[in-house]
Amino acid sequence: MSPIHDYGRSFPLGPTIIDGGVNFSLYSKNATAVELLLFKSAEDATPKVMTLKPSVNRTGDYWHIFVKGLGEGQLYGYRVYGPYDPARGLRFDPQKVLLDPYAQAVAMGDNYSRKAAMVPGDNVGQCMKGVVVEHRGYDWEDTGPLNRPLAETVIYEMHVKGFTANPNSGVSADKRGTYAGVIEKIPYLKSLGVTAVELLPVQQFDPEDCPEGVSNYWGYAPINFFSPHSQYSSDKSPTGAFREFRDMVKELHKAGIEVYLDVVFNHTAEGDTNGPTLSYKGLGSNTYYILGEDKRDFHNYSGCGNTINAHNSVVRRMIRDCLKFWVQTMHIDGFRFDLASVMSRGEQGQVLKDPPVLWSIDTDPVLSGTKIIAEAWDAAGLYQVGSFIGGRWQEWNGKYRDHVRSFLRGEKGYVSRFADRLIGSPDLYYDQHRSPHRSINFVTAHDGFTLNDMVSYNEKHNEANNEGNRDGDNHNRSWNCGVEGPTDDPEVLALRERQRKNFMTVLLASLGTPMLTMGDEIGRTQHGNNNAYCQDNELSWFDWDLVEKNASLLRFTQKMLRWRQQDPAMDQQRHYTLADVLDSTKIQWHGVHPQSPDWSENSNSLAMTIRDPNTGELVYMAINAWHQELEFELPDPEYGRWHRIVDTSQPSPYDIVEDPECAEAVTYRIYRVKGRSVVMLAAYED
Repeated sequence: MSPIHDYGRSFPLGPTIIDGGVNFSLYSKNATAVELLLFKSAEDATPKVMTLKPSVNRTGDYWHIFVKGLGEGQLYGYRVYGPYDPARGLRFDPQKVLLDPYAQAVAMGDNYSRKAAMVPGDNVGQCMKGVVVEHRGYDWEDTGPLNRPLAETVIYEMHVKGFTANPNSGVSADKRGTYAGVIEKIPYLKSLGVTAVELLPVQQFDPEDCPEGVSNYWGYAPINFFSPHSQYSSDKSPTGAFREFRDMVKELHKAGIEVYLDVVFNHTAEGDTNGPTLSYKGLGSNTYYILGEDKRDFHNYSGCGNTINAHNSVVRRMIRDCLKFWVQTMHIDGFRFDLASVMSRGEQGQVLKDPPVLWSIDTDPVLSGTKIIAEAWDAAGLYQVGSFIGGRWQEWNGKYRDHVRSFLRGEKGYVSRFADRLIGSPDLYYDQHRSPHRSINFVTAHDGFTLNDMVSYNEKHNEANNEGNRDGDNHNRSWNCGVEGPTDDPEVLALRERQRKNFMTVLLASLGTPMLTMGDEIGRTQHGNNNAYCQDNELSWFDWDLVEKNASLLRFTQKMLRWRQQDPAMDQQRHYTLADVLDSTKIQWHGVHPQSPDWSENSNSLAMTIRDPNTGELVYMAINAWHQELEFELPDPEYGRWHRIVDTSQPSPYDIVEDPECAEAVTYRIYRVKGRSVVMLAAYED
């Protein structure tokens, strides 16, 4: 290696500790001058300024400098000079301190102000600052990404802060809502039976990117893609979040639980032309964002004011560098890409047939064992569920959510589509010769009603968001079971409990990869708010009192998860494609009579049998979404007898068997399936 001179080198990007100092490298094509600012603390407003000279500190479009004597924990930022020419997509403002896109830790003091980055003037005392981090020397204790087979995977979508922020969590006050708090609650995740946690955004975001009077709770306001969100760390030192995040991942891996990140490569917190200059705008809007024809306006395919230009080679490399950083340095197992279809768009916003960034992620050798999940749509109407590019991508199956909701609430005309969702969505994936796990099945997510609210409200109730209840989706496919919101009516409460169990049963019995949303297993409510992105309070947080209060629903979910993991008919590892699974499991459809399904528009009931091709075990499931009881004639099990595994109309603990091997035999040919309920039977010898 050539010697390191004081003018530094252009790679790697960001800060790198080496040879008794730190090398800094920054990309800015149209900059005319750059200053590196060195801070003593997050609140420091009088930094040491180091001027980078184009003659020695610039190579191509990379600005770099090596500073001896610096090390881990050093805070820094940049001032970048250049033309302010919006017609060319250039918005340089040297009065604004910029965050390094490649910073791997961020210090955000109590004096941070988003507004100061939006109005004219210096924001040096109110800016976010990058932090130099040392990667080497951390003891992973022989843990690493788990590479769990998709056939075994059950995803739990959760919010790091919301999981333990509630005072009733039992977590000490200094660790509530932190990575360390998650560690304390790993036993709960183990007892639940999930195999992976999908964390809502933990890349550094701007909590002030929201209406006045509230804060951005979900985190879909990214400003740095490499650094763990500093506010989720109980260790408040400059590099505390970096270390504590690693601790959390390590402990989850010890427990056999994978860690996925919800990544937001579709927009940043810098907003549109009126938004703040925090990082990318001040380095080159024409590099990082999709702009209009005259370059003044930001195209908005994300619904958040701007759209990242993932087609640009610099941005494309940044995204891949970022993903590899999280896998190699932080041991992450997978990623869910928010509004992933945005990454299908070219530099003018056109939809590309073969988007380079998506193919490069799909085929990158470092990411070859990493789960990659697409939210296969964007906010401008591009919908690619069933057609997302690539050979490895899984998809959030929005059609699964919609059709299961519609059928189970008793809507007409959905029986055929519901059947497809049960068996891995062959209408979408059969001809693609891909894994039966391509479909991520879910009935709820962070965005929308909780499971409890889906059966308790017909309409959204988002008044607390200070947007006049205009925000959030108006088409929730929900049903309040007869009363809007809270009620003491025992019949309504019993129906809601049955509906919650119906959804859990269908979700966990369907072919594909299931995803549960944090708190649905205990009946968490947001009181009808279907867009709680700005509710950083008990409305959104996990309510640990419900673990005991709704113990029957929790038990039901735990037993269903156990059944899914143990039942041979759900073991799809030996199959290579969805077509293989469907061809070998010999699915048969039934109605109230065997082999006579009712596919009519008015049908609200369906039954099926599925056989494991190796063991021969047969499973029967009957779904009655009608309000009255139906008598289902059971098909011949061929050997042995039917045994009842699930009947959601029964009170706990009779709603689901404690041990499938001890299930009660069904000695009659007619099974009366109560209205709004689901029954599962298994055939085997007593």
